[in-house]
Amino acid sequence: MAALTVLIENTKPEGSRLIAEHGLSFLVETEQTKFIFDCGHTGAAFDNAKALGVDLSDIKFVVLSHSHYDHAGGFPKLLNFAPIETLYTGENFWEEKFSGEVYRGCGFDENFLTRHGIKQAICRDAIKLDERAWLVGNFKRRYNFETIPKKFLRGDKKIPDDFSDEIILVLCEGDGLAIVTACAHPGILNIVANVHERFSLPIVSVIGGLHLTGATQDRINKTLDELKVLGVKKILPCHCSGEDLANNFDDRIFTGSTIKIS
Repeated sequence: MAALTVLIENTKPEGSRLIAEHGLSFLVETEQTKFIFDCGHTGAAFDNAKALGVDLSDIKFVVLSHSHYDHAGGFPKLLNFAPIETLYTGENFWEEKFSGEVYRGCGFDENFLTRHGIKQAICRDAIKLDERAWLVGNFKRRYNFETIPKKFLRGDKKIPDDFSDEIILVLCEGDGLAIVTACAHPGILNIVANVHERFSLPIVSVIGGLHLTGATQDRINKTLDELKVLGVKKILPCHCSGEDLANNFDDRIFTGSTIKIS
């Protein structure tokens, strides 16, 4: 059994006093561990946690899927709420991120971790967090139509960003797995196919950002069709998935939503 609480997302229920922003943060609770997966942009996620009655004082580690501002920018504020000892990232997390000429990185550097006594653990392929949770990265490209917008650049030389640093969360669900994504920049189909191959288990559900905002209807249709072929039973899109895709589903997740995974 595991549970995800959406501490922040682009949307919130009508009339809610919670804060919504362009960003994503999940509180993840398994039977063995409790941690944060992504921190949103401003740290408002943790004000929401307080409003929801969520105690963060026992959280010792955080996962940042990649260093874009809307996923990692809120991390420094989390330190006001939780005694973080370890930060899990993908490789090359500290390469600066840009959208065209505009800086889109996390806003802090490796020295920030040193000053606060926080250890960085790097997921280059897969890391087991507990008996029912893993971090996974290093995704092979299989679907040519899952392209990355040319505006995304990285590093001092501002080369095209292939998001080889991005990592995702895998949880046990029934006889298969749930995949929790942040933005799925490498392509949600590439991610699902790789996880299925590595674990030799069916992918029951896909939860999180699918990065299909602005995608053509043809690409959306191809993606949904192929997810069915890959055996995915449930999709809970949010954040950067795009309204065109999200509107295909009766189940929507918002800031404050809780998702049970059994």
